[in-house]
Amino acid sequence: MEAIVAERGQITLPKAVRDALGLTKGTLLKVELEGSRIILRKNVDDAISRARGRFKLPEGVRTDDIMRELRGRAPGDPLDE
Repeated sequence: MEAIVAERGQITLPKAVRDALGLTKGTLLKVELEGSRIILRKNVDDAISRARGRFKLPEGVRTDDIMRELRGRAPGDPLDE
């Protein structure tokens, strides 16, 4: 994929990239230089990330239990834990 730098330094990210990362108008991207590469990263400091760790699970319930309930058992997942 390619993007062209406009007169004021702006680029348009290809739609496939925007869709894959859920980028919408106003999404904050982190810009990093790595040698001659420009790296754009979606800012994960969003509402979900800020809420992480603020809720406690009921006594005896583990994150793995919640994930199995949501996703079902993975191949090779132990039956009893």
